[in-house]
Amino acid sequence: MKAMVLNEISSFAENREPLQMVDLPNPVPGEGEILVRISACGVCHTELDEIEGRTPPPRFPMVLGHQVVGKVIETGEGAGRLRSGDRVGIGWIYSACGKCEFCIRGDENLCEGFKATGRDANGGYAEYITVLEDFAYTIPDNFSDSEAAPLLCAGAIGYRSMRLTNMKDRQRLGLTGFGASAHLVLKMVKYKYPKSEVFVFARSEKERAFAKELGAVWAGRTEESSPAKLDCIIDTTPVWKPVVEALKNLRSGGRLVINAIRKEDIDREYLLRLDYPGHLWLEKEIKSVANVARRDVSEFLELASRIPIRPEVQEFGLEEANRALVELKERKIRGAKVLRL
Repeated sequence: MKAMVLNEISSFAENREPLQMVDLPNPVPGEGEILVRISACGVCHTELDEIEGRTPPPRFPMVLGHQVVGKVIETGEGAGRLRSGDRVGIGWIYSACGKCEFCIRGDENLCEGFKATGRDANGGYAEYITVLEDFAYTIPDNFSDSEAAPLLCAGAIGYRSMRLTNMKDRQRLGLTGFGASAHLVLKMVKYKYPKSEVFVFARSEKERAFAKELGAVWAGRTEESSPAKLDCIIDTTPVWKPVVEALKNLRSGGRLVINAIRKEDIDREYLLRLDYPGHLWLEKEIKSVANVARRDVSEFLELASRIPIRPEVQEFGLEEANRALVELKERKIRGAKVLRL
C-alpha cells in the first residue's frame, strides 16, 4: 500500500517535507480487528506536534493521521459487530487496557495503556489500516467521507471540551483560535444552547470574519477584551499567549478549558505574565483536555448527524500531505484539511 511515513523528528523551519511516500505491506487484521480501505483522513495540529517532537515520540517509521474514514473490507477472527462494506471512522483513541478504573468508568482517555492512532499504531495517511472493531465507529449516512473525517477528532475533542466547560444555556462562551475544532464547537453551541452568545478571539481577520459568518456575536484579536465577561472559554491554540489573555475575560467562577496536547515554546514568556489577582482570583478555573474517550466520539457523531453539522473542508491528495501540514503550520486555515484517497 501507499503511505506517507514519518522517519524522524524535524522542524518545519528546516524541513518542509517531513513525510515520505513509501510502499508498505498491506496490514492483516488480527483477532477482533477489522481491515479498512481508507478513503479520507483529516489533517490535525497534533501531527505537527508529533513531527516537531512536542508529544511522546512515535516509533519510527510511523504513518500519521487519526481522523480516518473508510470501508471495512475484511474482519479478523472474533470480530462480528462490523461487516465487509460498512463505512467506519477511526479516531485518536486506538485502544486502551479495558480493565483499569478509568476504562471501567468510561474514561479510557486517561488509561495508562492508552494507545493513539498515528502515534502508537500506524494511522490514516495510507491506503489501509487495521484496528480493533470496538474502537471503530459507524459513520452516519448524511456525511460525505471528507465531511466525516474532521468530526472524528476536531469535532469529538471539541465536544469533550464543551462538556468540560459545564456551560448552560444563556451563558456566554469564548473561543480562542478558530480552526477545525473551534468552528465545529460554535455550530454545536448554536444548536444545544440557542440562547447563549459566542465570542471569538483570533489573530487572523479571515478567521474572525468566518466566525461571524457562523454566528459569533463578536470576534476580536487575541489581546482584545471582550465586550462582556464570559462564563467559560475554550482555548484551541498551540501557544500560551491566548491562554493568559483569555483569563482576563472570564467572569468570577468561570472556567477556561485548554484543548491541546502540548503548547509550543515560542511564547513561553507569557506564562510569567500570569497575574494571580488579575487572571485567576475569584475562583476562576483552568482545566485541560486529555485525548478523547469512545463516548465522546460516538455521542458527537450522533449529535452532528442530528444538527446536522457540515464541516468546512479543504481537500488534498495523499501525496500532498506535506503541503497540507505546512499550510496548517502557517495557520492558513478555514475549516479543516482532509486528505482524499
